[in-house]
Amino acid sequence: MKKQLIECVPNISEGRDTSKIAAITNIIKQAEGVQLLDVDPGKATNRTVITFVGDPKAVINAAFLLIKKASEVIDMCKHSGEHPRFGATDVCPLIPIANISMEETAKYAHALGERVGKELEIPGYFYENAATSENRKNLANCRSGEYEGLQQKLSDNDWKPDFGPAAFNDSVAKTGAIAISARDFLIAYNINLNTTSTRRANAIAFDIRENGRAKIVNGKKVLDAQGNPARIPGKLKAVKGIGWFIEEYGIAQISYNLTNISITSMHIAFDETVKAATKRGLRVTGSELIGLIPLQAMLDAGDYFLTKQQRSLGIDDAEKIKIAVKSLGLDDLKPFHPKERIIEYLLEDKSTKKLVDLTATQLANETASESMAPGGGSIAAYVGVLGVSLGTMVANLSAHKRGWDARWKTFSDWAEKGQAYKERLLFLVDEDTNAFNKIMDAFRMPKNTSEEKEKRAAAIENATKYATEIPFQVMETAFASMEVMQAMLKDGIKNSLSDSAVGILCAKTAVTGAYFNVRINAKDIKDKPFSEKIITKAAKIYQATLKIENEMLSLIDKNM
Repeated sequence: MKKQLIECVPNISEGRDTSKIAAITNIIKQAEGVQLLDVDPGKATNRTVITFVGDPKAVINAAFLLIKKASEVIDMCKHSGEHPRFGATDVCPLIPIANISMEETAKYAHALGERVGKELEIPGYFYENAATSENRKNLANCRSGEYEGLQQKLSDNDWKPDFGPAAFNDSVAKTGAIAISARDFLIAYNINLNTTSTRRANAIAFDIRENGRAKIVNGKKVLDAQGNPARIPGKLKAVKGIGWFIEEYGIAQISYNLTNISITSMHIAFDETVKAATKRGLRVTGSELIGLIPLQAMLDAGDYFLTKQQRSLGIDDAEKIKIAVKSLGLDDLKPFHPKERIIEYLLEDKSTKKLVDLTATQLANETASESMAPGGGSIAAYVGVLGVSLGTMVANLSAHKRGWDARWKTFSDWAEKGQAYKERLLFLVDEDTNAFNKIMDAFRMPKNTSEEKEKRAAAIENATKYATEIPFQVMETAFASMEVMQAMLKDGIKNSLSDSAVGILCAKTAVTGAYFNVRINAKDIKDKPFSEKIITKAAKIYQATLKIENEMLSLIDKNM
């Protein structure tokens, strides 16, 4: 069964006292089964956003311990800050990350709330997908009145807590209340303005946020048919927003919660805010990401701005992220470090040494050593990487060629294909060595009893099959990648004919080298129908590769 992962993003009402923040976050560092990803304090808001991830049960236990510690070190009687809040741990959302449904995550949220209520005697509400009623789905409703109105709220029968005491006693006066949820991934995102006016920042927020603004005619609020205040909806769905002044930076900001980035992305929120600000005589100077963000959201932003510039999208992730950071002004107030802010980068296993992370010299030295791996399979895959990288380079150069502006999208599409082939081949560089190691591990298995011998033989057979399938995948991918170089030889810039030609030759070498690996590994497979089938398929790819090589070399000779 695949490992389940949920993310927890508690917001604590302390952003200034580093010793208190450390005492609370150390609880997560010491907890088993979770990984602390980010701690993002804000002085003006007097609030810290903490992000950690792990197995659901471990996350729930760590979250409980964090809430307990926050209730011990934070006194809400003394708290003030720009951000709405009503408790020491103000909110504690759970977000499904991998192999777990929203429904399951909501059950964990309920379990956490019940424990907080019973053991810590902190009152609280379930919101979003964990909400117990429709009017409690919206966090703003649950937190309305904030800490200062909590005593009155707890005495209101309509707002009896979902868990914990309904009385505003001395303990609750210190801890406040908490809101716990199961929700989709939310991006907390602030946009910076060249003004100090909170009123003007709010006006833009009302233009953009889904809830919009109250409808007012002749200075009076208009009521709908049910007698409720009528509203003028804002431009973007799944967006909440308010304006505020941040003394720390000396500017007004619009603080957004993007509650569903598949509906409204960060870059769309940014661009629409730019338009709204310009209409009101203001200028957006940059933006600020609070907490973490998925990699795809950054790549989508990079693609969006590259497309607006009519530039090729077929560049690597690091370059796309750089474009996104500069276009959104994410480094306007402080440096933005992708390795510290993008979830997938923080979850990377840094303990595993990868061949593709070595320098060219290190890879050559590693290959030249007396170790049996990396061997021909990994090198064949890497030669394929170099080949399609050349084809991708020609596509990117062609997309940027003066006078070819109308054709930029065609070449961009080819460059994107090239990048996809490159990434697949990079994975196979290391996977070929991993496959070899699986065989070695199988041979090291004990063989003292008949049962052990049987298990060992089966492990060797399976590992050998896998070690045959991987170079076959190298063949398939390198062969398919030749389409990029073929297209560039026919339609790309003519000054780069030789680059595309080298790319074709590299791809052919990758196919040939991997073909040799398929054949040499397949001969040791006991399952003959399996080995015969894969060798037959590999031979067809090899022959097709030779044909393309000859056709392309002939084309090159005619155009040189």
